[in-house]
Amino acid sequence: MRRATFRLLARLNKALLPKLWDKDLTRLSRAQKLLVAWRYWVTRNAL
Repeated sequence: MRRATFRLLARLNKALLPKLWDKDLTRLSRAQKLLVAWRYWVTRNAL
């Protein structure tokens, strides 16, 4: 159940949230860093 939830969240992240990997991660704003951390956390739990 938990894994399925995270897989659904990962699909929503991919569809809705912007991709920030092509940017320099040290120059991101605080909100953008939070989005990167959120996407990473969801992806790690979905695998």
